Amino acid sequence: VVLSILKSKIPAIWMKKSYPSLKPLGSYINDFLARLKFLQDWFEDGPPPCFWISGFYFTQAFLTGVQQNYARKYTIPIDLLLFDYDMMDDKIPQEPPEDGAFINGLYLDGARWDRKL
Repeated sequence: VVLSILKSKIPAIWMKKSYPSLKPLGSYINDFLARLKFLQDWFEDGPPPCFWISGFYFTQAFLTGVQQNYARKYTIPIDLLLFDYDMMDDKIPQEPPEDGAFINGLYLDGARWDRKL
C-alpha cells in the first residue's frame, strides 16, 4: 500500500473493492469523495433535479430505473420504451423534469458537440 501511495497509484487492495479507475491516486480520491457527497446529498435531501451520471458505478441500473418509473406511470411495457435526448445549456437545472431525468457528466469519446447546429 505504501509503495502505491508513494508512486501516486491506487493500491491494488483498494481496487478489489472499488469501481474501476485509471486515475492517479490524488484524482481518484477527489472523484471518490465527490461520489460520496453526491450519494449523501441524495440520501439526505431526496433525489436531485439533475443526476451526475459519471458518479454512478453501474449507470445501466439508473437508466433502467428511469425507464421503469416512466413505464409504471403510463402503464406501458418497458421493452417498448426508447430514450430521447435533448442537449441543454451548460446550466444545471434546478427543477426535475416531469418525466425522465436530467443528467450531467456525460462524455463524448472521439467526437465533439456543435451547439450551432
